[in-house]
Amino acid sequence: MTPLAKHLIRRIAATGPITIAEYMQECLLHPEHGYYTTRDPLGTAGDFTTAPEISQMFGELLGLALAQAWLDQGAPKKCTLAELGPGRGPLMADALRATRGVPGFHDAAEIWLVEASPVLRRVQQETLGGNATWIDSTAELPDLPLFLVANEFFDALPVRQFTRADNGWREHVVGLQDGAPRKGLAASLPIAALDHRLGDTTPGDVVETCAPAKPVMAEIALRIRARGGAAIIIDYGDWRSQGDTLQAVSAHEFTDPLAAPGQTDLTAHVDFEALAQAAGGLSHSRMTPQGVFLERLGITQRAETLGKNLSGAPLDAHIAAHRRLTHPEEMGTIFKVLGLTQDDAPPLAGFDT
Repeated sequence: MTPLAKHLIRRIAATGPITIAEYMQECLLHPEHGYYTTRDPLGTAGDFTTAPEISQMFGELLGLALAQAWLDQGAPKKCTLAELGPGRGPLMADALRATRGVPGFHDAAEIWLVEASPVLRRVQQETLGGNATWIDSTAELPDLPLFLVANEFFDALPVRQFTRADNGWREHVVGLQDGAPRKGLAASLPIAALDHRLGDTTPGDVVETCAPAKPVMAEIALRIRARGGAAIIIDYGDWRSQGDTLQAVSAHEFTDPLAAPGQTDLTAHVDFEALAQAAGGLSHSRMTPQGVFLERLGITQRAETLGKNLSGAPLDAHIAAHRRLTHPEEMGTIFKVLGLTQDDAPPLAGFDT
């Protein structure tokens, strides 16, 4: 039994069952035993690998897309170049390398990173050479034109889960059974915030909500609406939440989310419709599959260029990385991309608006 499991058992025994969101919050960010507060989870030696770790092409293309948006919006003399949940920092490092040739961009951009994990902050400092400002939330971003990327950030925010009943909704909770954490259902209640889901669900259907995503998107939209800029959000999920998508990963394999609290990565699919709504009407580019988005940015041409001097195993790995990022049977379809700009701004590269 993990140390966090013992803590959760004591908490539930004292105060009763907790929501899935409370469970995720404890598992991921408990100050002593939380998953992100105690380890570097990324890479082959960790539990999962994100797109920037798969290939440099991912960060390069996203950096160039944001630099193009900066140019299209008049190349403001000062701006914020931000990333939410940077992992080890490869996306920002690749973006900065790829945009060195964009005249004035590096002089204008102040780098800000939103990161909750003290372990990953230290790794990011090594990757980026301390050339950034680290903050805990988007509310601390400066009042400047904002050019932001968030890759696999929103999937780690805690979600609540509800099963539709005949006369309301039953929330999924974590209680105790035989002295161990177990999932269960609370009593049925009407929930006004889910009234809009009555038309596309039937009894037994599960929906998820993510309250922490709303203020994050609101802060991003506030800055872009007031000062200009662009945001590119990449994550797995779909336009509207449907089903129980809570999952745990350990050593690159799926596992029971309740089996080892604090020692496995917990995520849930992102509801892109809710993200767009939380932006408060800010113009958003049509949600686009990751593979299509990257192809529009020129990933195949970039892959051909990088592959010219490769052979053997390195070439095979390079080809496999391109396929993994773009192919519909891998990350190309399950991962989606959403773009935000001011209403009158030029369209973002990679989107068909």
